[in-house]
Amino acid sequence: MKERLQFFPITAYSIIMGLSGLVIVFSKFYHMQWLPKFLFDGLLFFTLALFLVISFLYGRKAIRHFDEVKKDFNHRIRVNFFSAISISFLMLSIAFLAYWPFLAMVFWWVGVLLHTVLMFYTISFWIQHNFEIQFMNPAWFIPVVGNMLVPVAGVEFMPKAFSYFYFAAGFFFWIILFTIFLNRAIFHHQLPQKFIPTLFILIAPPAVGFIAYLRITQSLDNFAFFMLFLAYFFVVLILFLYKSFKNLKFFISWWALTFPLDAITLASVAAYQITAQPIYKYLSFIMFALTIITIGFVTWATMGKIKQGEICVNED
Repeated sequence: MKERLQFFPITAYSIIMGLSGLVIVFSKFYHMQWLPKFLFDGLLFFTLALFLVISFLYGRKAIRHFDEVKKDFNHRIRVNFFSAISISFLMLSIAFLAYWPFLAMVFWWVGVLLHTVLMFYTISFWIQHNFEIQFMNPAWFIPVVGNMLVPVAGVEFMPKAFSYFYFAAGFFFWIILFTIFLNRAIFHHQLPQKFIPTLFILIAPPAVGFIAYLRITQSLDNFAFFMLFLAYFFVVLILFLYKSFKNLKFFISWWALTFPLDAITLASVAAYQITAQPIYKYLSFIMFALTIITIGFVTWATMGKIKQGEICVNED
């Protein structure tokens, strides 16, 4: 047990990102009268409980095995996953916004403060270290996506200028990092198997950006459509990359599939709410079905790996 705790992965927070995104999807579908409320309620509190369990276990690891946490914090790949902690707070804030606004505000402030520190640390970490191109993978987008999540609930708690600051930083670094990633993907070695599922993260920035932009501006203009259709473009691109996902060994990084699918589902629902065009309703149901199937599969695979004792192991 001691050794398992020592290697408890920071990537476990990607599970909370995926499940809390699904909670928000259930909330949207409930308000659209497409799903019963008890599904939203049940998953909301289950996700909160799981978040507390994961935080407790990683907190114990930080106390008992601080050197391992420090190693994660200075790891060229795992450092990006620390932003998943602050993103989990921000996602829970959005999930609780209509259910319990005060708790949502507490989660949001903790998430914003933590994410701001982690974001600046991660970017400075990138700048201060000499990276080989093979270290670049879509997990680098995680801190960027976090910036774009801030306005979703943030417009309720702070002036729009505050939200624009995070949205602008997120949008800028998304473009820069995507350019670097495309260079790495086309002109250098293929991604290791462990990180191929993170390709789904490419969907998240434009999908989340679309939702954040709507929350800030309250308008569906040309720029909003630009981000929405770019998100759909990446969904189709992932479908064309299906061969890359065949015969892959399961890693906990597969949870990277879930949050982007949540995001594009929510973006589709938001587009339908504003335009009332049936195409977005159909896309919402299609993306919802893909999300449920994907989360069901990775949950089943994760439980299998836990039973086999293959999760909390030395990944180096």
